[in-house]
Amino acid sequence: MLQNFTSELLVKYLYHETTVAEKRAINEELIADFMLRERYTELLVAKQQLPKVQFKPTKKSVQNILNYSKRSLVGEMA
Repeated sequence: MLQNFTSELLVKYLYHETTVAEKRAINEELIADFMLRERYTELLVAKQQLPKVQFKPTKKSVQNILNYSKRSLVGEMA
């Protein structure tokens, strides 16, 4: 089966967001297609270079969001 593997699909593959069928097809094609393997490697290197930042909001920020949601819900019920 000849399939067009887009960069978007390869990114999904990198982040483990593909279906089982997509994963199987990509695995097979990566073995067979040097150009696809090169494209995948470029994306993998780019992903590895992304900063490993984790954002954690303050408790006050979370509480503000929850309070806003509650007010919005009450406003909808009125």
